[in-house]
Amino acid sequence: MYLRTTARANKDGSVVRYLALAHNQRVGAATKANVLLNLGREDRLDPDGLRRLVRSINRYLGEPDTDGTDAAAVTGADTVTDGLRLMSSRPAGAAWLLHGLWKALDVDTALRKVLGGRRFSTDVERVLFALVANRAIDPASKLAAAEWASCDVAIPGLEGMDEDQAYRAMDLLVEADTDASVQEAVFFAVADLLNLEVDLLFFDTTSTYFQRDTEDPDPDPDGEDESPGFRRYGHSKDHRRDLPQIVIGLAVTREGIPVRCWCWPGNTNDQAILPEVKDGLRGWRLGRVVTVVDRGFSSRENLAYLRRAGGHYIAGERMRDGSAHAAEALSRQGRYQSVRDNLRIKEVRIDSTPGIRWIICHNPDEAERDQAARDAAITRITTELDRITTARTRAREQARAQRAESATRSAAARKKAERTAETDEAAHVKAECALREHPALGRWLRQTPPGRLVLDRAKITAEARLDGKYLLSTSDPDLSAEDVALGYKNLLEAERGFRDLKSTIELRPVFHRIEPRIRAHVLLCWLALLLIRVAERRTGQTWRTIARELGRLHAITLAGPAGTVVQTTEPTTAQLRILRACGLTPPPRITTLDPT
Repeated sequence: MYLRTTARANKDGSVVRYLALAHNQRVGAATKANVLLNLGREDRLDPDGLRRLVRSINRYLGEPDTDGTDAAAVTGADTVTDGLRLMSSRPAGAAWLLHGLWKALDVDTALRKVLGGRRFSTDVERVLFALVANRAIDPASKLAAAEWASCDVAIPGLEGMDEDQAYRAMDLLVEADTDASVQEAVFFAVADLLNLEVDLLFFDTTSTYFQRDTEDPDPDPDGEDESPGFRRYGHSKDHRRDLPQIVIGLAVTREGIPVRCWCWPGNTNDQAILPEVKDGLRGWRLGRVVTVVDRGFSSRENLAYLRRAGGHYIAGERMRDGSAHAAEALSRQGRYQSVRDNLRIKEVRIDSTPGIRWIICHNPDEAERDQAARDAAITRITTELDRITTARTRAREQARAQRAESATRSAAARKKAERTAETDEAAHVKAECALREHPALGRWLRQTPPGRLVLDRAKITAEARLDGKYLLSTSDPDLSAEDVALGYKNLLEAERGFRDLKSTIELRPVFHRIEPRIRAHVLLCWLALLLIRVAERRTGQTWRTIARELGRLHAITLAGPAGTVVQTTEPTTAQLRILRACGLTPPPRITTLDPT
């Protein structure tokens, strides 16, 4: 008696295999297979059911169970050798995927190259990988990350580590990346493997704050260290101006792959950093690159700097700062060209800006939202102004009546009536001041010479002309207006990178005090973002989904009289699909064998 397998070829070339329980029966001089039970298609078979059948047969034949009882059969556990103990079980799938991408992208080779031939008591590259994997899978402090890598996850090639090794590896990383050599080596290894297009680079900045009461002090003029403080107060994009911060810059490709990151003191102005970014990428010899920046970097000096050495830019322009060029571009007549269902564009040229093209973009859906928001704000303002006017009129009438009555009363009664009138008027003035200072409503008001607030009709009319519009400028003569508009919309990839840095990778809280460690922390987050983006691009799934599915693949440590073995669980179909999409093979079933 045996399991018999048959195959059938379909018209599309696929092969379907069937399984059956059979035994051979001799008929005359020939042997014929007699099918006792059809088990169905092999891809729809229940392996656990077959295992239970095998255990039932073993029990019938008197074969011993795992512990001498029927518990193994009840739970569906496999029969194993007597005395084998389960020592630990650690998630291994997500770390295996990141390890495979780390190797495939030659990040390990790039790190070893820039770290040089120095000898260390521990594998610095493995420690750095463990810290990067921690940011991607289960972000924590470096102290907790060392314990996580040693006890809570299976890191290929790393038995364990401590916090001192983590801090030493971070110091070596930031030391090797003095001139961004680590980032350059890693990026070109990735670009060659993925055939990345680096014709458009999207750059943006963000800030991250520190939970402390004071900023770093200024350098001591009599001391040796003259570098300015790193954690400083500045314009917070997280709306935490009460906390010191640093500024982080990120350049990404049109596919969202991070190219390079920068760190500056928290009081650095966006307008002052673009020349440094341009100079930092110039040595990488990326070829013809068009830099895409938003309105925060679009000063004339910055844009002129981006055009040096044959470079070009696409920049968002401010439409409400009184710029003569922006006003002239917006006033030009012409027909819009439909690019997408929700995007229309119109290109204009201005004689006073030779070599610069201006593209007006209009989003009809956004225009409707702008109008609806403005109408709602005006309705609120009108209601509040009517309430203040009614209350003031009523208070004045009451005060007039009280003064008429108090004319026949004592001086104290007259003073009380005057104080009541003053208090009411102060309340009305306070309500008007609150309305004028309101961050969303105050922009639609103006103050008359007598001090009263009224709707600014001219401002409302001017804003209505800008509903759903944004203005772009570019120095590139070859890109079409459509490519310029769509290229600028891809700037959202940089913003998505910051969003993932702060949420998925948990850039903060930053558990570091000195500048080199802070820079190393940001660099580790950048490497984690790089691996995540590559995995998402290859699988078409979010990193959250990938990590959740692969987290179910474990490495199990078993110990017995013959020694210790580490075995991985059998990968599911979904896990195999993710690994194959990334060009990786599943982890070996036996990863460690240590005989006694």
